[in-house]
Amino acid sequence: MKPVVVVHGGAWAIPDAMSGASVRGVKAAAWEGFSVLKQGGSCLDAVEQAVRVMEDDPVFDAGHGAVLNADCEVELDAIIMDGETLAAGAVSSIRNISNPVTFARSVMEKTDHVMLTDRGADRFANSLGMPRVSTEALVTEDERRKWEHYQKYEKGVKDLFNSQWAQGHDTVGAVALDCRGNVACATSTGGIRNKMVGRVGDSPIIGSGGYADNFSGAVSCTGHGESIMKVTLARLILFHMEQGKPAKQAAEISLQYMGERVQGGGGCIVVSRNGDWAAEFTTERMAWAAIKDDVMCHGLNPKEVFSEQLTE
Repeated sequence: MKPVVVVHGGAWAIPDAMSGASVRGVKAAAWEGFSVLKQGGSCLDAVEQAVRVMEDDPVFDAGHGAVLNADCEVELDAIIMDGETLAAGAVSSIRNISNPVTFARSVMEKTDHVMLTDRGADRFANSLGMPRVSTEALVTEDERRKWEHYQKYEKGVKDLFNSQWAQGHDTVGAVALDCRGNVACATSTGGIRNKMVGRVGDSPIIGSGGYADNFSGAVSCTGHGESIMKVTLARLILFHMEQGKPAKQAAEISLQYMGERVQGGGGCIVVSRNGDWAAEFTTERMAWAAIKDDVMCHGLNPKEVFSEQLTE
């Protein structure tokens, strides 16, 4: 099987000032994930490494670019899923770990559970000796200024999601197909600025923020979390693929349904078990990149696809 990796950096109204950095970031993440696959690595390793690249990039709302909740705190969520076994690991409302996707993989591989949250997740992290970071290390000065700006106007989270001011930019994710024919997904987020303390969106929820099954494919979602959860977007996309629809059509139908049924905007990346892939969104923009057959495709605006041949 020829390996494929697709990544996204969040579906939202990305301002022009951030567009270049967003595209560079997803291209770097896609290259990291594809490098793993090209060396014979697993799809799980590929999606984890791709997401870690974006968690370490402050342009994205995950890890080192996280937004602040109503109490000026960071709360991070992530999921990773193995399409071969349906094993999954997720974490929610964690505060001082810079790579939540790696922590989520530890939940998958070292516990009998799928998700850990809050104090229990913190205790498990301590038992692993997982490195900790301060809130100051995860939050940019720009995010602090924007958080203070929004306190003055008391906007709700849906207003923030639809605002170009929101350097929250939502979520990052990756899907991959490896040379053994296995698929995996990973999704990570800092949520939406000014969210209620304890609010958990779609990202760590199996079937909503992500899903992977070798029988159909892998999906990572991004957008308004409450809307995505209501329609279980990731699983909905794979349902349409199981009915014979190609990845692009399945994604389009599902996003359209979410828009019509619950008035929610968002995006997704998809890879099928046969290597068919898609990157679709209904928001103003979504930074994404994909690599297959040593060709990198990437885009930002609707219907926009650029491609370039990769060199060693």
